[in-house]
Amino acid sequence: MFNRLKQRAVEHELMDDFSTGQLELREALQHLRRLNRIFAAASPTLYGVRRLWVEAGKPSQFSILDIGAGSGDVNRHILKWADRNRIDLKITLADMTEEACDEARQLFHNEPRIHVMQSDLFELPENNVDVVTGTQFLHHFADHELPSVIESMLKASRWGIVVNDIHRHWIPWTAVWLTTRLISNNRYILNDGPLSVAKGFRSEDWKNLETVPGVSSLFYAWRPLFRYAVVIRKSKANSNHRS
Repeated sequence: MFNRLKQRAVEHELMDDFSTGQLELREALQHLRRLNRIFAAASPTLYGVRRLWVEAGKPSQFSILDIGAGSGDVNRHILKWADRNRIDLKITLADMTEEACDEARQLFHNEPRIHVMQSDLFELPENNVDVVTGTQFLHHFADHELPSVIESMLKASRWGIVVNDIHRHWIPWTAVWLTTRLISNNRYILNDGPLSVAKGFRSEDWKNLETVPGVSSLFYAWRPLFRYAVVIRKSKANSNHRS
């Protein structure tokens, strides 16, 4: 298995089959929230969002679109950060599946700063939010698809994008394989958890995205626990700054 981690896995995850799901998928999303807490999944996203916010001059108003959001649970940490910094924050959670949107609506039913919509990445309006985030989203795409994914995320943003995804390494693969079997018997979790690590990234994968149209600069940092925070700034020629 560990030799296979030298290259990104190409198998599709069960969650990538949008013809199945329903109650089993909703259960998987609930169990995924538990995994996200165990592996501190929110931290790299907040790290990147805070970095772009500071570079923008710490504005008092700020908007985020989280694409492929699932339940959107990582955004609870961003909301707390906004409270501490007195930021008027609006977050849109976008996902292709109705199951994920329902879970997100239930999780944030008392949170007026959160809006949930069912949407495809490639159908997002341009220059619609300050920052677009993708947490554990990019690894669902093959290498040849990544440039168009990044370009679409950049087009939807005004400032840039934040990617939070998994470091492809035998330690997180082993940790995820063991943890999924301890906390769940859901087939989505048992299959997709370890596979998502095998579909994850190493530093050279991020360097390959520096030439994508619309990219002004690309910064990535390894963050605990075995994740990358990637901050991609949008080129000024493609930006539409608010007056």
